[in-house]
Amino acid sequence: MKPLNPFALTVSVPPHRHCGTTVRDRMLTILVAMLPAAVMASMTFGMPAIRVMALSMATAVLAEMACDYFMDRETDVNDFHAFTVGLSFAFLLPASAPWWLVAFGSAASIVLGKMAFGPLGGSPFCAPLVGWAICRISWPSFMDIDASMLGMDLTYPLAQLKNFGLDAVQITDTRQLFLGKQLGGLGAIQIAGVLLGGMLLVMRKHVSSIIPVGVIGGVALTAFLFNWIDPSMYASPAFHLLTGSTLFGAFFLATDGPSSPNRQIPMLLFGLLVGALIVIIRIYGIYPDGVPFAILLANLFTPALERIRPKPFGRR
Repeated sequence: MKPLNPFALTVSVPPHRHCGTTVRDRMLTILVAMLPAAVMASMTFGMPAIRVMALSMATAVLAEMACDYFMDRETDVNDFHAFTVGLSFAFLLPASAPWWLVAFGSAASIVLGKMAFGPLGGSPFCAPLVGWAICRISWPSFMDIDASMLGMDLTYPLAQLKNFGLDAVQITDTRQLFLGKQLGGLGAIQIAGVLLGGMLLVMRKHVSSIIPVGVIGGVALTAFLFNWIDPSMYASPAFHLLTGSTLFGAFFLATDGPSSPNRQIPMLLFGLLVGALIVIIRIYGIYPDGVPFAILLANLFTPALERIRPKPFGRR
């Protein structure tokens, strides 16, 4: 058995096996996986995107250190989890977000999305989405991507679909959408970078492929049904998959360990639920991109889904 380092307890019978992966290694891998999308966001939006990402990560780290200080506990900030929370929150923001909004949302993600529920692993919600939801409800005008990015040549296809219908959508070329030539969360819309990072996480086995497959399948099936009913009103599955933060949510947010199921069938059902909710919120809700709210709603079903388990052998 590989020894645990540092020793926090003495392991005796029954024998246990440590895979050798630490929280720090896992978070570093996630940060590396988010790097392609971060680079693409910097190339698309320039210094404003770099400012938002740097400020969000710095605020998340300082907020966690402050919480640890006031809670009289040794800080775990060197495990890089605060960096991943801060960068994930920044990925959902417009590049034009004011500094105070970035700082408040990032701090809220750490304080209310993580530290309020105890140490790492205790939160029932994906931490960055808690801060995003607070900012989206409290300051809708500053979080309105379409209104706050009027100076850009790019367009926001989800807002065009929501406000003016399918005929008003100007970007329909899947190649342009794949390369991130659209408005949205500054990192979440970098589809090529997000997909590359997500594949890295799956190949390194830091996340299971079941939840991303479930989310993509849920979006595709639900969008196909609506598109089949009325193709002149409802967008195609490819449009919903390549716009907004669908793939970022599938690989980086819905797979959050503490807030998602950890068995195969519950994971698949969780992913399908998230995918279906994304399309339903986009069609019937008031928000153009329903990914964050869809994942938060699905997080509420995690305890119920976890109850789906095989019966013990021999039990009727």
